[in-house]
Amino acid sequence: MKIHEKIFISFRSAIIIALLSVGLLVLFQEKTAYAQSVEDTVNATAEESGNNLSGALGPLEFTLNTDEDANGLSSTLQILMVLTVISIAPSILIMVTSFTRIIIVLHFTRAAIGTTTTPPNQVLVGLALFLTFFIMSPVLTQINTNAIEPLSAGTITQEEAFEAGLAPIRTFMLEQLVGHEKDIRLFMDIAKMDTVDTTDEIPITVLIPAFIISELRTAFIIGFLIYIPFIVIDMVVASTLMSMGMMMLPPTMISMPFKILLFIMADGWNLVIGELVQTFY
Repeated sequence: MKIHEKIFISFRSAIIIALLSVGLLVLFQEKTAYAQSVEDTVNATAEESGNNLSGALGPLEFTLNTDEDANGLSSTLQILMVLTVISIAPSILIMVTSFTRIIIVLHFTRAAIGTTTTPPNQVLVGLALFLTFFIMSPVLTQINTNAIEPLSAGTITQEEAFEAGLAPIRTFMLEQLVGHEKDIRLFMDIAKMDTVDTTDEIPITVLIPAFIISELRTAFIIGFLIYIPFIVIDMVVASTLMSMGMMMLPPTMISMPFKILLFIMADGWNLVIGELVQTFY
């Protein structure tokens, strides 16, 4: 495992642990604040009842029965569920968005040129993330309008918000699966499902893996097309060196400047990224 991958895994683990700690701390503070408010209310009630009565009858005793304990477990589970969703958010970002296709094509482009570490992985991942936000911005806007804002206003329940937020993502994945229906059929056969009348009947557990396989296939096809002109340069350089008797000279050392020159003259980044983004529309 590379050093940057270890750093990324450690950083992600630290974020998850920090989020869990913050969630438990917030829950504890809410419990403490609730107990203090109840105690203040009891003390205020005792003072208003008069000290004479308490002096004659002895110390007052109060027994409070609230629904806090009954709802405490469900509140705790909700917080843990939210933290769990946050912890798997990177996987959700990678699997159900355009990120997979973009990052694979960018890695193919770098490998085709022959520059193994330039651009570095951090630059490619950052570029893929911002391109993902650009492509997914209409979907994110629909999720915010249809799910997050109504849920914050209290006009819909959490289940309704989940369904409303999932609908734009389903539409995006189904649009990318046009022409790749065999991937959906594969997982439907594995799940022993019959034919469906509408796409709404396809469960999300079938749609997501089918979408991932489709993205991998599309990304590899694009990567193959990117490789073709650079392979031609490698073959020409290798043939030239062989004809000149320079068999000990590595062809890649000579071909790399020519591949970089071709990429610059063709305005490669503009061409690759522009055509890549167009594949989602």
